Amino acid sequence: MDNLSPEDRKKNMSRIRSKGNRSTERKLRGSLVGAGISGFKMHPSGILGKPDFVFPEQRLAVFVDGCFWHGCPDCYIRPQTSQGYWDEKLARNRRRDAKVNQELKEAGWSVLRVWEHQLKQPRRVRRMVARRLGL
Repeated sequence: MDNLSPEDRKKNMSRIRSKGNRSTERKLRGSLVGAGISGFKMHPSGILGKPDFVFPEQRLAVFVDGCFWHGCPDCYIRPQTSQGYWDEKLARNRRRDAKVNQELKEAGWSVLRVWEHQLKQPRRVRRMVARRLGL
């Protein structure tokens, strides 16, 4: 049971800022560098959706999606409390992701989304990136 009122909980949660998914990004960065894949920028400014990695020459935007926050079909476990809130939160995240994908594609970008759990198989992820880069 929550000891805060819904208004106080909302106020409290609105003040929490993401620190990003640094550990997952480091895993992917290390994997790419180790495989000799270069030419990427991390968190470049001014690109819609704030991709985690961008290959500007090939116009490839790579997002590393957290399995919980983006509702991975393989890993997501629905919370037992406040299910309505979490269902809507994930629906909003998915709608935003789809909109970002569409707008980037319309702007001439290719989009690759990698699930957090896929980083446990770095070779597979490297192949996905390399294939998109035409390597």
